[in-house]
Amino acid sequence: MVRKKGSLILCGAFLFVAWNALLLLYLWGRPPIGRLGEGGGAEPGGKEEWGVGRGKGGQINLAGEVIRLAEEVEVQLETQKKLLKQIESHRAVWVRQKNVGKREMDDTKVVKEDIAEQPPKLPVALKDNVGNGVQSEVQHTQKPAHTVTPESKSGRQIIEVKQEIIESNDLPTSVAPPEVVIPILVIACDRVTVKRSLDRLIQYRPSPELHPIIVSQDCGHTETARVIRSYGDQVMHISQPDLSDISVRPEHRKFQGYYKIARHYRWALNQVFNTFSYSTVVIVEDDLEVAPDFFEYFRALYPILRSDPTLWCVSAWNDNGRDALVDPSKAELLYRTDFFPGLGWMLLKEMWDELEPKWPSAFWDDWMRQPEQRKDRSCIRPEISRTITFGRKGVSLGQFFDQYLRYIKLNTEFVPFTKRDLSYLLKEKYDSKFIKEVYSAPLVKMEELQQGSGLRGPGPYRVKYSSRDSFKVFARNLGVMDDLKSGVPRTGYRGVVCFLYRGRRVFLAPSEGWTQYDISWS
Repeated sequence: MVRKKGSLILCGAFLFVAWNALLLLYLWGRPPIGRLGEGGGAEPGGKEEWGVGRGKGGQINLAGEVIRLAEEVEVQLETQKKLLKQIESHRAVWVRQKNVGKREMDDTKVVKEDIAEQPPKLPVALKDNVGNGVQSEVQHTQKPAHTVTPESKSGRQIIEVKQEIIESNDLPTSVAPPEVVIPILVIACDRVTVKRSLDRLIQYRPSPELHPIIVSQDCGHTETARVIRSYGDQVMHISQPDLSDISVRPEHRKFQGYYKIARHYRWALNQVFNTFSYSTVVIVEDDLEVAPDFFEYFRALYPILRSDPTLWCVSAWNDNGRDALVDPSKAELLYRTDFFPGLGWMLLKEMWDELEPKWPSAFWDDWMRQPEQRKDRSCIRPEISRTITFGRKGVSLGQFFDQYLRYIKLNTEFVPFTKRDLSYLLKEKYDSKFIKEVYSAPLVKMEELQQGSGLRGPGPYRVKYSSRDSFKVFARNLGVMDDLKSGVPRTGYRGVVCFLYRGRRVFLAPSEGWTQYDISWS
């Protein structure tokens, strides 16, 4: 259509030039038109029919001829000017439509290239992303793994091209960007009870397109694989291809499981980010049950994580989230913490690109808590946990489970986080308010807090610690976890641990003017 219109315009321009040439030749050789009543008219029967007007003495009146020709040329030029304007208007339309056609062709090309980059929709086997030829079994789920999102480069190109096409046609409209896809990665091994975790994820999932579930299985356990496959296209099942033992030092043979877990995490996260090309992911394990607002929580906090470089994760877990230590009426409360909680956490691809090259061979979670990885960055965590663990069986042999983990309270109240202003969690807003609240709280002794004598109201109250030993003594007496990792207490922010004690808000805090953690306290 565009080529046809271009040919018509070229033909019009050629006819215009030819017409002008013939017109000039015609006007130059045309006899004069006599004036009526002067005997030299153009009508038949005139004295000098089709003759040339002469002046006195029979001479040709050149001045009159020039004036007459100029008048006629002026009339013709006005006509030609109108023709030129019409041709110019058609040319403008042609150029606009040509540009639109080119953009549409580019748009189609971008879409095809993006689709070509995506993995097949229903693969039977999937090559490992490093190209080693090892195949991993895939039980595919929903289409979101192949959905073009604004987070991918090609997705952004498509949106920009579409917007340019709309603007080029002068259509008054606005285009809202698509919502980000946040997949859930379930790390599984040999627990058939993964069914409990998957049931809750599917039950509370608001959209399969926005939250595809990827189950990555290690161990090659047949019964667990059968349970995962029973969900059909509701989940994507991928299998870690390397099930071999890992060579470790003799004294670390009992930690073989920790080495395999670190290897599995690395492989699975590479699949999510490098093979499936997602921009973020929420990681859970096969022994976690999620709260009704689990998805709402992460979707609302994604923009905060994306916009604040002092954050490096969002966690659904409160290490001190036992029933007696949290306020059941404050399900909406969120905090910053310097302690990496894990147990249901969101990670950005940019952060994985930083961590993956130096990923440890074992004990990945404690490695994450080291200053070299944390780099003074924090995580977001809730007052009431959005996950609980039901897996006493595992490589840790039930460590902390009987004493702490089994008592963690799971939130049951749906909080519409996406409708709330969460900008208070940004560091520049959070720190000043947090420090003021902590150090303006009345300083009390442990005995006063335990006996409750002389204390009025729900607090907050502040208990001061000054050393590693004093922290551990106070933490044990108040019922919070007393271990430190790289000098950071669980749930601590700027050294402060916040919790409820016998219905009163308490800050277990270092001296005012705190600057940094002491790694020797670990």
